[in-house]
Amino acid sequence: MDYQHSRNKVYLMNYHLVWCPKRRKKVLQGDIKNRLEVIIQEVCKEQKVKILAMEVMPDHLHLFVSSHPDLHIHELIRRIKGRSARYLRQEYPELLKLPSLWTHSYFISTAGNVSSDTIRRYIAEQRKQ
Repeated sequence: MDYQHSRNKVYLMNYHLVWCPKRRKKVLQGDIKNRLEVIIQEVCKEQKVKILAMEVMPDHLHLFVSSHPDLHIHELIRRIKGRSARYLRQEYPELLKLPSLWTHSYFISTAGNVSSDTIRRYIAEQRKQ
């Protein structure tokens, strides 16, 4: 994972995201899974977000992405959930049995090249210089 550069920024913004269908139903399989992966790739491309890893399980999904600092990560999640719910429920009527495709909740964790301990030591060393 390399640091990203823009005109006035150097950054590394990596996020591990997890969310699941309503009632944790095992609906993310077969054609639905494949279509969901395509929708996620489209949204991430539009938002200039790089997908580092993606795994769609029958009852939840994991997404590891690298983003720019101007993007609020909750907006990315909202866009993916919103578009995928709309498209998948239109294309696969069996999903209409659920009151909504996704739960309102999600898991998010940040990740980078170095550990928290390394950053703490680096900051502590700055005082000694």
